[in-house]
Amino acid sequence: MKSLFRIVPDTNVIISAQSKNPDSPNRELIERWLQDEFILLYSLDTLQEYFRKLRELNFAEEIIISFLADIRTLAERVEIEHYHFYSYQYPKDRDDIAFVLCAENGNATHLVTYDSDLLEIRSHHSFTICQTIQFLKELL
Repeated sequence: MKSLFRIVPDTNVIISAQSKNPDSPNRELIERWLQDEFILLYSLDTLQEYFRKLRELNFAEEIIISFLADIRTLAERVEIEHYHFYSYQYPKDRDDIAFVLCAENGNATHLVTYDSDLLEIRSHHSFTICQTIQFLKELL
């Protein structure tokens, strides 16, 4: 049964999800999404960031293509309509802005990350910014 959770996973979560470790919480997150337990949100910018980072880290092309195809087919695409936050709400890493914008514009309930820059701004947004394990506990 699908929950009402709408999440945006950060790139570090996506990269870690490709781990061969069966106990990886990030891998579990993706498996549970594929089992339709929650809605995964993406924007064109987040999709490009996933692609860029996976390629930079030399992931096999078939893994990248398969994963991005799953996102485009099974996740909900978010159109970015507003672009500005108060200055204290911006993450320090400019690459992270795409994930915050996707979460804001997509009415996300969670932005899932391990990035300390994103975790620093968690009290400034309407959605929860948390690590994977915290989200998985809430999903129960």
